[in-house]
Amino acid sequence: MTFKETILSVDNLKVELGGVSILDIPSFFICEKEFVSLIGPNGSGKSTLLLAVNCLVSRVGGRIVYRGKVVDSRDATFDFRRKVSMVFQEPLLFDTTVYKNVASGLKIRGKSSGVIRERVMRYLKWFNIEHLADRSARKLSGGEAQRASLARAFAIEPEIIFLDEPFSALDPPTRNAITEDLAKILRETDITAVMVTHDQSEALRMSNRIVVMNSGTIVQEGTPLEVMHNPSNEFVASFVGMETILEGVVAKSSEGVLTVSVSGMEIDAMGDCPRGGKVFCCIRPENVIIELVHPDDLTSARNVFSAEIMEISSLGPFLKLTLDCGFTLVSYVTREAFAMLDLKEGKQVFPSFKATAVHVIPCRW
Repeated sequence: MTFKETILSVDNLKVELGGVSILDIPSFFICEKEFVSLIGPNGSGKSTLLLAVNCLVSRVGGRIVYRGKVVDSRDATFDFRRKVSMVFQEPLLFDTTVYKNVASGLKIRGKSSGVIRERVMRYLKWFNIEHLADRSARKLSGGEAQRASLARAFAIEPEIIFLDEPFSALDPPTRNAITEDLAKILRETDITAVMVTHDQSEALRMSNRIVVMNSGTIVQEGTPLEVMHNPSNEFVASFVGMETILEGVVAKSSEGVLTVSVSGMEIDAMGDCPRGGKVFCCIRPENVIIELVHPDDLTSARNVFSAEIMEISSLGPFLKLTLDCGFTLVSYVTREAFAMLDLKEGKQVFPSFKATAVHVIPCRW
């Protein structure tokens, strides 16, 4: 899907706390009908950016432009705020019934009783809590309360919905069920969404664009594939799951193919860096294949090493292998493959990966 119209943009946005800069965003934009995920470590400024864009925290600089109009006055802010919704990590529900909670935003906007009932019942049904309409919000489970909070946010049919880690406190099954419902409703309504999340799989599954933040600023943005497979620097590579990040020196460079010297070993990669240049070689663990015997000419992978399994740890359906190849290499294997290969710590194996699986980042020092 191509997004053409920018409906909200931010220029030179600055937020300070006690004279200390906590947010410095030269540029940020949101296009109509897209889903943007903000990711980054704790304290990187993700939630502050959401609050600042919603005019819920004071800023010391910058401007917000919504549909071509600068949000620079009390009236303009009021008008903008009526067109957006925000859902927080903790469901902030009134001490009344689910129905009245979902209806509250519509009542504030002066909608008729007929419109209110139609909207409330529609979104209660979409979020699968129609049967809870008359229940007190105080008697809801965590998942039910967040569904009610989402239904209330959607009932006003905002042009943009902002989601600040709304699922982080929920157990995995509940979280998965709600995110599936949310994704379906966003497709049905074409409402633009911006979500702060720590769950990279969630960001990959739902987003059209991912924005990576660190130290109060944006360090990279792009499609999920661009960010996950072509990180702009070592920090982003580490954050998005490239568990093997090796510092090396380019020994050979010819026609887009590099040979990088790493701890006395050579790694072939694709790239365009000068001979002698210092680089980081970044490899995703799922791209490392494990064999019990040297594959010789049976593999198209240009990088094959002899290694010892140093450590094995569990990652849900996968097992993480930490390997000593003369350098440290990380691989993920399925539990089925782990059992079939009879893998254990201390065992000798032959990991391999293609040159195209190596993302090369020039060192900037």
